[in-house]
Order: sequence, then structure tokens, then C-alpha cells
Amino acid sequence: MERLISRQLSTEEEARLLLSQKPGNDSFSYALGIVQGQFAVIQSRFQFLITLSALALTITGFSGPKIAASNDFSRYTMAIGLVFVLLTTLLLLGSLQLKWVTQISGETPQKSIEAMLRSRDHKTQLFGIKLILLAIGLSFYVVSVVYYFLSANSSN
Repeated sequence: MERLISRQLSTEEEARLLLSQKPGNDSFSYALGIVQGQFAVIQSRFQFLITLSALALTITGFSGPKIAASNDFSRYTMAIGLVFVLLTTLLLLGSLQLKWVTQISGETPQKSIEAMLRSRDHKTQLFGIKLILLAIGLSFYVVSVVYYFLSANSSN
């Protein structure tokens, strides 16, 4: 059985591969379409994080005061969680700035695609950081709610 070895392509190799997929005059438009699709995926994931953040903040407006008033542990874990969620939300606002792929160019089609891929990779890294921050915030928030439920049940 043949085993495939996978390795991450460098930006230059990936750009060259994209441009080689369709030979001739269509190679740049083909590569551009692929990269545009990847940017759309990243943008939709940023929108998902914004939705999760907004949901957590909205729910807190309704149930937060009651949970926070119940005990110190719930109050502090909710506060920590909300700080992380709010930090994520503020960082996500920077992700909403528009920069079109057609504004990213280089001296050659190869250099243009490379610049777009570097921008994509940067946005991907930022997404990972924001996802971790949101996960930390939501985890503290959930711990707060669970502890609230457990302590409310035991006091009855």
C-alpha cells in the first residue's frame, strides 16, 4: 500500500500550483477565483464568531444579573467570561474592515497571488486567535451558569 506524505506548501509553491491549474490566459482568473472563495470562507467564520459573541452578550443582559447576584464564584467566572467575549467582539470588529483581493497586487500574477495568499494566511491566524479567546470566554460563562444551577438546586 502506498503511503502519501503530505506537507504544507510554501506561499510561493501554492501560488505556482494555483496558477498552473489552468494554463494560458485563464490561469490568473482561475487562481483569483479560488482565493476569493477562501476569503469568503474566512469571512463567514468571522461572522459566526460575531453571532456567538452577540448571543452571549444578549443572554447575559437577561439572566446575568440574577446569576451574578447568586454567589461569588458565578459572579467572577461570568465577569471573566464576559471580558473575553467582549475582547473577542472588539477584535472581530477589525476583521470587518474591507480590503478587496483586487486591491492586492504584485509585479506579476505569481507575486499578486502570493500577496493574496499571505493576506489569507494572516486572516486565518487571526481567526484562530479570536476563536480561542471566544472559547475561553464562553467556557467561563458556561461554568458560571452551571455553578449557578448547581448551587441554586442545593440551596432548596
